Amino acid sequence: MLRAIRIFGVCLSLGACTPLAMFASSDPNYRSSFGVQVASSNVNTLCMSPALRLAIWEFEGKFGKKIVVTSGYRTPWYNASVGGAASSLHMSCNAVDFFIPGVPKSELIAFAKGLRNVGGLGCYAGRPYIHIDVRQRPAGYRQPVMWRC
Repeated sequence: MLRAIRIFGVCLSLGACTPLAMFASSDPNYRSSFGVQVASSNVNTLCMSPALRLAIWEFEGKFGKKIVVTSGYRTPWYNASVGGAASSLHMSCNAVDFFIPGVPKSELIAFAKGLRNVGGLGCYAGRPYIHIDVRQRPAGYRQPVMWRC
């Protein structure tokens, strides 16, 4: 967490992260919720951690478009009802499932693999979205922990 706050501060002071994300275009087909677009009104994006927000800004800056969140924060009850892992990082505000309209999923995956603050990367067959989380990577990992990618 301290590392994420430090990175966030460096980005703000150098102007390296936020300016590009600030110019990301929105899609009129999705509503805005706490600084991101959401796929439906039941997606909760209120409590995203600073490290997760930073990762999102990197995607938005790279592709010039706002992400669309399909799953953000989950209560333990909701997480169980959708088949989420018992230790899902969605329940601690450190994970998000998203897509970017018009950006192929393969490009999102390739970009996520190169981001140092993305600790986990999940892919879902037949779905346009990916999962990212900001867990600590195991020692020696140069890429996120991945599943189904």
